[in-house]
Amino acid sequence: MSAVEYDDNEESKFLKKAKENPFVPVGMAGFFAIVAYRLMKLKQRGDTKMSVHLIHMRVAAQGFVVGAMTMGVIYSMYKDYVLKPAEAQKALEHKALEHK
Repeated sequence: MSAVEYDDNEESKFLKKAKENPFVPVGMAGFFAIVAYRLMKLKQRGDTKMSVHLIHMRVAAQGFVVGAMTMGVIYSMYKDYVLKPAEAQKALEHKALEHK
């Protein structure tokens, strides 16, 4: 296996995982965006202590990630318990029509 094939294989794994769980990259992007924004606002914090500013940054970033994870779990449950049974029901109906 060459290095190019290995890289393509690894990239396709990441894209496959991102397709299966689209909220993971969203959560990561949101986390880094919040941290970057709060770090840019560090000089404009006014009288707020550094520790309080960092705590607020951490809470905001963690809150976004937890929200993204929650949405991901809800999306996964929707796919597993709503879409798949509906597809299975359609397949059964289609199969029943073919046998008539």
